[in-house]
Amino acid sequence: MTTTDPSVIHCDQFIAHSPSAVWRALTDPELHAKWWAAGDVRPVVGHRFTLDMGTWGQQACEVLAVEPERLLRYSFAPGSLDTTITWQLLPEGTGTRLLLEHAGFDLDSPLGKAALEGMGRGWPDVLQRIEPALAAATQ
Repeated sequence: MTTTDPSVIHCDQFIAHSPSAVWRALTDPELHAKWWAAGDVRPVVGHRFTLDMGTWGQQACEVLAVEPERLLRYSFAPGSLDTTITWQLLPEGTGTRLLLEHAGFDLDSPLGKAALEGMGRGWPDVLQRIEPALAAATQ
């Protein structure tokens, strides 16, 4: 399902690794740090963790939904951005179709609008780093 909501970022990336490997990239803190941000991410509903976003600082998150190897949803930057990130994994051939939805940007806020524009440009590059990180981890 797609939406035309202008406050939502959608990305779609095919990754030539199994859903279990992609799930590990999303939920293993050491591997997660290699392709996106350091933080104690864990696939446990209610788990609170912080992602180190470098120049954008430490961003609080809380896991909202987990379906192992299928779906991971967490709040991102509550109190400032108040957005939600949803990762959906779909088996496809010998790999995985990874769908990202980053929702809830406040377009009436300068911070929300700037974050939507910046992250909208940045997410595709971030997602392209998952496959090389997985390849390096399996060597």
